[in-house]
Amino acid sequence: MGIWGQDWSSYQSSTPDTAGLSFAFVKITEGESYVSPTWVAQRDHAKANGLVWGGYHYPHMANGVESEANYFLDQVTWKPGDIVVLDWEGYDSANQNVSKPKQLAYKDSWLRYVKSKLPHNPVGLYCNTEYWLNVDTSSYYQDFLWIATAGRAAGNPGIKAPWLFHQYSSSPVDKDYCHLSSTAALRSWALSFQPTPPEDDLPTPLDVWAYKHGGAGEDAWAQLNDIHKAVVSASIPSLVDGADRSLGQHTSATNKAVFDARSEIAAVKAELDQIKSTLAAIARKVGA
Repeated sequence: MGIWGQDWSSYQSSTPDTAGLSFAFVKITEGESYVSPTWVAQRDHAKANGLVWGGYHYPHMANGVESEANYFLDQVTWKPGDIVVLDWEGYDSANQNVSKPKQLAYKDSWLRYVKSKLPHNPVGLYCNTEYWLNVDTSSYYQDFLWIATAGRAAGNPGIKAPWLFHQYSSSPVDKDYCHLSSTAALRSWALSFQPTPPEDDLPTPLDVWAYKHGGAGEDAWAQLNDIHKAVVSASIPSLVDGADRSLGQHTSATNKAVFDARSEIAAVKAELDQIKSTLAAIARKVGA
């Protein structure tokens, strides 16, 4: 059981039908001078309909790797969870005279360079089985492989290498399959490349308690200060407001307030511990 997607270029509508789809890949650039006139509308349409989206670049491999990569990267304000792809194929006039070793070097260099610029986004390779089996010799695809094999059943591209996406048909549009179980699973995978917050950047239980009880936190801290004053009032009655206070009159209410606050803080701490455990598990999975 997997999920379904499509890849779009200017040959498609700006607002393709997204029924039944979980993801879409959108052509953004080609070479160093072409930007798809439909990519922004297609990207926005995909996101508006709840799809995970990715953008791809079609290279002219006689050009410099970094200049082409920068041309592609500069078109987009990349966000967490955006997927980045090199469309590696060389059948057109711009690439057919580029030697196979140079095409291979271009592929590996482009992926490494783009990953250095977008270390917290998934960066991967699209190619067909002919290119993967006969041109590629490094088996390098950075974070994921999107393999194209027309005429084979979805999910059965006929290669041994691990793959995430399979383009299984090009009629009437390019159709894709992902072996993950749901849109949410794909989105979670795409976001898993984001760094785990350092321990010092995680909110403390008191931070969360304050946020929950006082909007931006100011009112909540005032509540905690009031509790603190109440404790002082109950413990040192002669030093607060210059008034004599009876310890017995305030101890019960103060103890309840302190107990309630401590209980909520303990509950929040448990929630944060669970979040930390989840983040640690994600970090281990990404590092595996």
